[in-house]
Amino acid sequence: MSNRRALPVLSPEEAKTSASTTGGLSMDRRHALKVMALAAAGPTLATCAPGEAPTDMTLPEPTSNPRAAGTAWDPDLVAPTVPWARTLAESELAALAALCDVILPSDERSPAASEVGAHEFIDEWVSAPYPSNERDAVLIRGGLLWLDREAERRFGSSEPDVALRFADLGPEQQHDICDDICYEQDAGPGFESAARFFDRVRYLTSTAFWTTTVGMQDLQYVGNVPLQRWDPPPPEVLRHIGLEPSP
Repeated sequence: MSNRRALPVLSPEEAKTSASTTGGLSMDRRHALKVMALAAAGPTLATCAPGEAPTDMTLPEPTSNPRAAGTAWDPDLVAPTVPWARTLAESELAALAALCDVILPSDERSPAASEVGAHEFIDEWVSAPYPSNERDAVLIRGGLLWLDREAERRFGSSEPDVALRFADLGPEQQHDICDDICYEQDAGPGFESAARFFDRVRYLTSTAFWTTTVGMQDLQYVGNVPLQRWDPPPPEVLRHIGLEPSP
């Protein structure tokens, strides 16, 4: 099990509408990982319409797989495409990238979440035209707006024309805000919706990060790797389970 510094992953809540203000608590940024069982799922695997099936055994071009049906159940994994436009604005993506890095900062083992595109994964997720994703879009876009307003409320200057955003804050200031919304069950009055938003982003950030090659290396997960040979269990293991090794 990895010792990566990450915020705990809670069960995702049903998405609701945007966020509110005021409250407080603290969070443990070195909680043990609970994300290994969470797999990236669903509509992000949808892809383009299938091409014509080849009439001979010629290998497909490296940019597409004409044998794929082009559905979520049989996607073109060689050249995956997403058939919907991204919806998050640049300012929203900046706030989201900063929040992803609060949840999973860089350390000696691997880069921060935004460096492997976690915020882009979430942008694709909330842009998908499915009811649950659309509910997430309402929750997450409202939460990102709340982050910027809370950054201005807590740390903004007195100059009326200078708006301070969450992405502009230093790590300590960002953590100061996130400490108040990291656990929904402990969120103070007025912070409940913001805590639901944080919980959902934490879940999606973890899913995005640990399903990348970098994330799997961070977990020290070894799987889906072809082996040149396979050695059977050693004799002591066979004896332990009551089987005698073959002579």
